[in-house]
Amino acid sequence: MRHRINGRRFDMPTSQRRAMFRNLTTGILRDGYAQTTEARAKETRSFVEKMITLGKRGTLHARRQALAFIYDEAVVRAVFDEIAPRYQDRQGGYTRVVKLGRRRGDGARIARIELV
Repeated sequence: MRHRINGRRFDMPTSQRRAMFRNLTTGILRDGYAQTTEARAKETRSFVEKMITLGKRGTLHARRQALAFIYDEAVVRAVFDEIAPRYQDRQGGYTRVVKLGRRRGDGARIARIELV
């Protein structure tokens, strides 16, 4: 039984899964969107929202926490200086997952995750 087990495993080791989420989060915050499978988009959403919440906090500790997760220092700077101030009055829900249909090769559900 799977009682009280959170998150999807995506059939990969924890380190690879964490790296995948870090890559997707960095890409979304850099470009504003990413196209991936629906399940990955839904899981990545929480990481992106946590990074924007850290940016809204704006403290040195929050900046260091973001730097520990996001690969690109310029992206962290953008989160704290440009992205987070846009959402200052918003209580959450900084991302949107748009379903795009199925991938041609294997029929996987594709979605686009983007900043609102």
